[in-house]
Amino acid sequence: MNCEVCRLKELDVEHFEIREVLRCILHTIFFHRALGLVRPKDIDLELFEITYVQCGDVDLEKKIDEKIDQFIGWVEKHPNKKSQICLSFYEVKNKQPSWFNKTERLCWEQWYINLNVTQHAKLHSSRSHHSKPVVDPGERAMEERNARRVALEVALREVLFQIIKFVNEKKDHIPSIPNSEIKTFPYEISIPSSSESGFGMDVLKRMLQTGHPTMLS
Repeated sequence: MNCEVCRLKELDVEHFEIREVLRCILHTIFFHRALGLVRPKDIDLELFEITYVQCGDVDLEKKIDEKIDQFIGWVEKHPNKKSQICLSFYEVKNKQPSWFNKTERLCWEQWYINLNVTQHAKLHSSRSHHSKPVVDPGERAMEERNARRVALEVALREVLFQIIKFVNEKKDHIPSIPNSEIKTFPYEISIPSSSESGFGMDVLKRMLQTGHPTMLS
């Protein structure tokens, strides 16, 4: 059994779009990897003409929002940088019999969410001092932002289809259900570190401190 990896298409987003975009993507993945009985809940995005489904798990919603808050905090400290969030699913197994009876986490699936967070100039209206008529910079900026918003909505739909295609094609690597009462497989959501070293070093640091999920081979 191998660890399957899905690298989602990179999305160009503005700061105020991060929360809705990440909620949409993460909840869509969790819904398609849900276990047991769930209570599907349709969510209409406020910024886009898109509806996605949540599992109806309050605890999961809270944990996702906490991670998104942490990610937004990182973005505010590192503006205009590409960033990545990793969602890992793993199973917990007991290691070989020993004095300490330790367990290990075997990662069987990873999702990489790639965002390019940009800052655009604020919309404003201004008049030219020239006598000839010119295009209002504020109006031009509004048109550009609307065009960018439409492009992002199309790209987000493509990401959702990418998720659905992946879950429909990749099934053989999914481990047996550990407990019929749980709603989700064990998981971990990793965000970039607060330092300039970036996402990779943060994952390495966590591996040394807490033991990152092991890749299945």
